[in-house]
Formats: sequence, structure tokens, C-alpha cells
Amino acid sequence: MVTTEIADKIKRLEEKYAAMGQDLSSYLDGLLYADYLTYWDYIQLDVLLNLQHPRTPIPDENIFIIYHQITELYFKLTLQAIEQVCQAPVLTADLFKTQLKRINNYFRNLINSFEIMVDGMDKQQFLQFRMALLPASGFQSGQFRKIEICSTGLVNLVYEQQRVGLNGKELSEVLDNIYWRSGATELATGKKTLTLRQFEQKYMHEFLFLAERYRDNNMQLRYKQLPPEVQQEVMPLLKEYDLNINVKWPLMHYKSAVRYLNRKPEDIAATGGTNWQQYLPPRHKRIVFFPEIWTEEELENWGKLAFE
Repeated sequence: MVTTEIADKIKRLEEKYAAMGQDLSSYLDGLLYADYLTYWDYIQLDVLLNLQHPRTPIPDENIFIIYHQITELYFKLTLQAIEQVCQAPVLTADLFKTQLKRINNYFRNLINSFEIMVDGMDKQQFLQFRMALLPASGFQSGQFRKIEICSTGLVNLVYEQQRVGLNGKELSEVLDNIYWRSGATELATGKKTLTLRQFEQKYMHEFLFLAERYRDNNMQLRYKQLPPEVQQEVMPLLKEYDLNINVKWPLMHYKSAVRYLNRKPEDIAATGGTNWQQYLPPRHKRIVFFPEIWTEEELENWGKLAFE
């Protein structure tokens, strides 16, 4: 029996497909012959479980791979949330708060789960399989760099002492001075590592395009466009966003590096040759997305605010 409700829906479907020059009957045939959707097909489970390709037979390498894959998926969700804020034709307080809460939840989950990397692998197994990963490095996460670029004015991603004269310069020149480039130099010679050269070759054009796209509507500028009362409303969420990405997340990496790479009398180099001792601690680089929302004292203590 065709109810009035079903008849109405059929009529609306006919109108929908007629507007596309299509025949509803053909689509109904497709529904009749289509198999039921399953969970494993919908999330591509078989593909997902076969995306791990260790370079060695050492068991804990799988932990290393899977956790980094999970991290990149959270980064993808973060970029989607940023896009919704920065590209919104009309930015409301509710939209801003909703997306900030999502981003903070993503990073909170990452930060709280990083013990999987800190204590979740056997140290000796890591030191064995790490040499098979050269010159790959988590430093080469293009998505994380995109999160940074979309979050703030590009000049804020330059070390403070190097910013003089960069305001008003071409974005390509500012990008040439971005802080992380100095984090992947050879410890002995100061030359670019292969890790950095590979990374720049793959991503620098993308980064420049993204910087141009978000020049006038990054997260920092969208915050400044809000009315003062709304700025006060979202500020706690924005502070958590800044701390999560620029303090807590790198501190967890530093903690992991100390666990696996710190050995007396000298530290072990990271797989990509990055100078992690200087590059990872937030107090050394003091990158801040929203300097206008922090006091001078808070900025002076940047890196010490992590878990207050």
C-alpha cells in the first residue's frame, strides 16, 4: 500500500531527477538490483587494514605506522573544520565554537593517546627498525604544515628574531623563512637534509597556494572579524587550540624523542636528521597563532603553560 507520505516522496524524487534530465524509473531499478550496504564496504575496512607495509619484520613497526596513519586522519578532520570556519560566507559564534571544539577534541585525543608512541613500543625494536625508515620523518607531515598555514598570518610562523622586514613582503619570501625549515638541517654542516629537500619538492608549491588562499581569511583573521563580545566568548577555545597545536603536541613528540633517542653521552639523531633537541621544545621556537589573546607574561612562559 502506497501511503500519502510515500506518494509525496516519489513525486519529489521524480521532480529531482527530471531537473537533471534523468528517469526516476531507472534509478529505482538500480535500487532493486543493488546489494545492501555493509559496514566493511562503507568504511573500506579491507583496504584500511592493508595499508600497513612495514619495511622490516620487527613487530612494533606496525604500531609506529598505524599511529602515524591515525594522526594524519585526525589532521584531515582538523583541516575540514578549519575550512568550514575560514570559508564560511557568514561566520557566526556558534559555527566558530562548534568547529573549534571539534579541532580541540581531535588534538586532545591525539595528545592523550601519544603514550602509544612514548611507552607503547619496545625501545630496542624501535632502534632496530628506525634505520630502515631513512630519510622519512614525521617532520614531513604536509597536513600539519597546512594546519599551521591556515591558522595564522604567515609571518607568525617565522622565528621572532627573523621577522624584521618581512611584514608586507611577498608570501613566497615569508615562506622561505618559515620556522620549520631550520629544524631539518644537518647537525654537522647546517645544510638541508634530504628529508627537507624531499619535503620542499613535494609541498612548497602547495603551501604557497594555500598561504595565498588563506592570506585574508585564516583562523586568526576570522577571529579578529568577530564582534568584541563574541571574541571574548570564543577566546578560551582559541587558547586551547593554540596550546594544543603549538605546545602540547610538540611536547609529546619531544617526550617520545627523549624516550627513544636520548642516550648518554650523546643523543641519537632522528631518522630524518632533524635537530630535534632544538626544534621540538616549544620554548625554543615560541610559535603562537594568536599572540593578541595572550598576556606578555604568558608569552614569556610559552611552553610552560602546557598542562595547567
